[in-house]
Amino acid sequence: MGESSERGALTEAVFYILLSLYAPMHGYGIMQNIKNLSNERVNLGAGTLYGAINTLLEKDWIKSVIGAKDSRKKEYKITDLGKSIMQIELDRLEELIGNGKKIIGGEL
Repeated sequence: MGESSERGALTEAVFYILLSLYAPMHGYGIMQNIKNLSNERVNLGAGTLYGAINTLLEKDWIKSVIGAKDSRKKEYKITDLGKSIMQIELDRLEELIGNGKKIIGGEL
């Protein structure tokens, strides 16, 4: 998926998946939410989404939510570890933006 196991950058897809899962959501809902959040710029296919979900489950960044027994749609939710990964990524992105504004804005 493009992330290192330590402090590497998240891919845009993984960032949006984790962001979507601050509320429990099923796969199709995640795809629609990402499409909406990105103003239809990011459109994940099912294969990409479920491959990423499996990796995120293995890393314990997300977990399955136990739902109604008659529900056929599996829901997922971000874990505390996933939230800490998101905070690290937000801090990294803020640093990038701040440095970019300093250089482009002529502050350095």
